[in-house]
Amino acid sequence: MKSQIDRRQFIQIGAVGCAACMLCSKVPSFGAVGGGSVLVSPGCRRTKVQVAKIYIGIDKCHWPKPTLDLKKEVAFYETQFDKTKDQLTDVDFVVDELVKSPAQVEKIKDKLQKVDGILLIHLTIGTQGIINKIVELGKPTMIFAAPYSGHEWVGFGGLRKEERGAKVDCILSSDYSQLAAAIRPFRAIHHLREAKICNLSTRDRSDYSASVKDKFGTRIKQVELDRMLKLYESISDEAAGQECNDWMKKAEKVVEPDRNEIFRSCKLALAFEKLLDEEDATVMTVDCYGTMYRKLPAFPCVGFTRLNDMGLGGICESDLRCAMTHIIIQGLCGRPGFISDPTVDESKNSIILAHCLGTRKMDGPDGPMAPYKLRTIMERQEGVVPQIEMRLGEKVTQGLLVGTDKILYFTGDIIEDPVTLKDDRGCRTKINVKVDGDVQTLWRNWSEGLHRQTCYGDITKDMARFCKFTGIEMINEAV
Repeated sequence: MKSQIDRRQFIQIGAVGCAACMLCSKVPSFGAVGGGSVLVSPGCRRTKVQVAKIYIGIDKCHWPKPTLDLKKEVAFYETQFDKTKDQLTDVDFVVDELVKSPAQVEKIKDKLQKVDGILLIHLTIGTQGIINKIVELGKPTMIFAAPYSGHEWVGFGGLRKEERGAKVDCILSSDYSQLAAAIRPFRAIHHLREAKICNLSTRDRSDYSASVKDKFGTRIKQVELDRMLKLYESISDEAAGQECNDWMKKAEKVVEPDRNEIFRSCKLALAFEKLLDEEDATVMTVDCYGTMYRKLPAFPCVGFTRLNDMGLGGICESDLRCAMTHIIIQGLCGRPGFISDPTVDESKNSIILAHCLGTRKMDGPDGPMAPYKLRTIMERQEGVVPQIEMRLGEKVTQGLLVGTDKILYFTGDIIEDPVTLKDDRGCRTKINVKVDGDVQTLWRNWSEGLHRQTCYGDITKDMARFCKFTGIEMINEAV
């Protein structure tokens, strides 16, 4: 399988529920760049996720049974992988072998050092030596062990706790769909390493940029205003008009903004895509309330929403921490994050997450489009933002990468949205989230300012594996 991807071939699509992100060959037409986007989602620029798939077993072992045919066992697992192939089209199994001895590991050691992660599929007893040999390589390693695969599982807990096992985690299950889940943390690692963030700002963020590049490989490029303005002018009025019409047609209602305001916002949105295409980047952020305030032809909110809808990244206020968190979330679940300014309601054990930047495709690019209205920015009473109606009852995870070694998070359920809240206070898009845990504990533990990223689904298991492999501490602020 080729490890290089033509950027016109793939755009990440969100999976249903908590399934892993997927890729498909259909690229939606957005009119700005040659009739179709050439972009792919955060981190997935040209290369696939590099995974070593290693079956480990011993011939004629006593457990699960002496007559076990290892080739047939491998063939069975291959049928299970085939059932989840839609979740793995961005994965290249660069190593795919049945390993029966530690000596075989030595022969493929160089290949294993180059992968994003190693998936060990435990078949029989008597494989501890093989496991130890692979763990010693220090690569992120997931062990999948179905019932009866062997007795080695009794040591997996200890292995995870050992210093040498810092990059090992395990799934002990008869649910073979978890084979795809095991790869999610590798995908997030790959996304971060391949990602490039364009930051339209004059603020000096070189120290932060250096720290994330050093740990994760993520590149942050500062973009000059003059270049952005030239890109805006390069977008044809015809393309901007088509985009404007599409936004207005799909909206439930256009409340405050006039067509001219929406037109300029859409023209800037197409310019954002063109910039990311030229830079081979996947995430865009603007210092919109800082050094770039009122220096662009329009507020960037529509442009950010559009990029998030596409499976890329649009992050307001040059919030690079949220940009990094967005990439992690996209890698783990294929869905975008929703940035918010929170406010607390102890009477409902809830926290209201509000922002004027909403995303219409919270299920991912291939998911349904949420109902929305076109509104002005609440606190400015100008510009254009989509006011999104999110789904009631949806489980959500909120998180923030702080520095390079800590993620703050909590989970909860959406109990109210802009429709049920029925007020004009706070930002246009908002969700009231009943917290899993205690909201009083949450606000007392709260630190690091307002902005966080919130996505659909409970992704904490996948996030915990990613954090284990990257040396990041996860802190649940609500408990």
